[in-house]
Amino acid sequence: MSQNSKVLYTAKTHTAGGRENGAARSSDGYLDVKLSTPGSTRMGTNPEQLFAAGWSACFESAIGLVAQKKRIKLGGDVAIDAEVDLNLSDEGYSLTARLNVSIPGVEHDIAQLLVDEAHQICPYSKATRGNIDVSINLV
Repeated sequence: MSQNSKVLYTAKTHTAGGRENGAARSSDGYLDVKLSTPGSTRMGTNPEQLFAAGWSACFESAIGLVAQKKRIKLGGDVAIDAEVDLNLSDEGYSLTARLNVSIPGVEHDIAQLLVDEAHQICPYSKATRGNIDVSINLV
């Protein structure tokens, strides 16, 4: 973090029990979820789903910010289908991800520009850049 950085928000959660039989709750109580392993029949969500939801929400906001700065009008139908894979190889566990972005009503070249610039400013994109395989697709 640079010297000019200012913390805007700190998310605080408490998690116990891990993937198999865990629960996570935010300090404000708005997030209160049971956790489960991917593919489990147990009630609950898994960390990959939470990551996909957080990243796609952040990415959509980044698209909106770029559009606002460039004075590009967006309809209310921007949507992102995020896919986060949990992989296992000889090197251990890893993640891969795809963001499938829909920006209806915007010319393809302009929509691609918005997606490309959003990927540069989205904090989740910055955090994953160079760390996991990511593809961002305009659909």
